[in-house]
Amino acid sequence: MTIGLSGVVNAATPPSTGLGQAWPNATDVSTSPNYHAYVFVLGGIQYIQINDLNGNVLGSVGTTGGQFITLPIGKFAQLVSTPQQPAATTSNAAPTTSPTTVYNDGTTTVTATPMSDGTTQLSAQLAATCNGADPAGCGTHGS
Repeated sequence: MTIGLSGVVNAATPPSTGLGQAWPNATDVSTSPNYHAYVFVLGGIQYIQINDLNGNVLGSVGTTGGQFITLPIGKFAQLVSTPQQPAATTSNAAPTTSPTTVYNDGTTTVTATPMSDGTTQLSAQLAATCNGADPAGCGTHGS
């Protein structure tokens, strides 16, 4: 019985390897059908990677205890912003749509905003409390 329980616990634990890969061996936890979001945990730090539909890594952040850091991986890593770190590069491009929530675990939210120059801006921040008022921002599409 303990062996079976151990397997269940391990299955629920996010992986600690695969960050930066197009198709990591991790569950897609995206809240949007237009993106893929993967979570990795190592040393108490949660790493969130956002990919486009074709598996291209767009950007990634690390977070723990309300603190964020942009990781230097992904096609648009220079366009990722966090509460502690503005995007490394600015652009005159205009958003083509409103920001889309790509990831929300109730603590952290990541949004993606497609821009007129073909880039995508990612923004990570502390999540507002998920109260069910916006179900699309609170769950996962599980693809």
